[in-house]
Amino acid sequence: MERVVSRSTVRAKAPGKINVHLGVGAIQDDGYHDVATAYQAVSLYEIVEASEASDFSVRFSGPIPHDQLSTGADNLAIRAAMALARRGRVSGGVALSIEKHVPIAGGMGGGSADAAATLVACDELWDLHLGRDALVEIARELGADVPFALAGGTAVGTGRGDQLTPALARGQFHWVLALADAGLSTPDVYRALDEHRALHAADIAPAHDVPTVDARVLQALRAGDASMLAEVLQNDLQAPALRLMPRLAGTLELGERSGALAGIVSGSGPTIAFLCDSLESAIELQVTLSASQVLALKVTGPVPGARLID
Repeated sequence: MERVVSRSTVRAKAPGKINVHLGVGAIQDDGYHDVATAYQAVSLYEIVEASEASDFSVRFSGPIPHDQLSTGADNLAIRAAMALARRGRVSGGVALSIEKHVPIAGGMGGGSADAAATLVACDELWDLHLGRDALVEIARELGADVPFALAGGTAVGTGRGDQLTPALARGQFHWVLALADAGLSTPDVYRALDEHRALHAADIAPAHDVPTVDARVLQALRAGDASMLAEVLQNDLQAPALRLMPRLAGTLELGERSGALAGIVSGSGPTIAFLCDSLESAIELQVTLSASQVLALKVTGPVPGARLID
């Protein structure tokens, strides 16, 4: 039995993320890597408006340059809508309008947030009410970070990053994001990591097949202690990201010299997340970076995952 649309327009939002820990396992036979990551959702949101339509389409707006984004069937939000339509046996399509605030190819899961917000919005638009478990099942088919964009908060991700376990995080963490003027390809960053490991195999410890999150990271999150967390921030993709975009090293140095407790490349980069000890120090760092011609945004975490608006 096919369902029909019950509302004309629905809006939803989903957050970007920071990986406060990202351990990358050895390359597998299928070319992929298992990871162990600690995600934190932060207050930088993608906003999706879904309207009833006869076919599937997407358009973009917002402060993040989006001219190069695909609007075809390969777009992750379109794929999310189509997958949900198949699952719910929906006739017709949806017109998506996405307001971009999360950097594109920036290591913060902006495309995944688009997909997660699309699932929530279309589930409501089409009156499916499939429930979170069903939406997560679809999300896992779309991409590794999409389930976390649905869940939000703080969580440990294993496997491809899509097998989530909620993690307790007390209080609020203050971050300043330094946005780069260009993106990095996630496959390129992983390839650079693999090449480095192969080249220096005699000098470095081999990567674990099944990486784990450092217990000290989870302790710091549970304690709500920014200083403790700053001591244990780790990202195996940071070094290859810096090799591919060397100017990021200068941004890292500037932020840490200007009051940040620590800085870390988020995901595959090139966005750098600086952890601060208070709102006041985050504001001061944002001003300093901006004065140095670095686009800087102040955010907090953790925040909830994909939600309806209004």
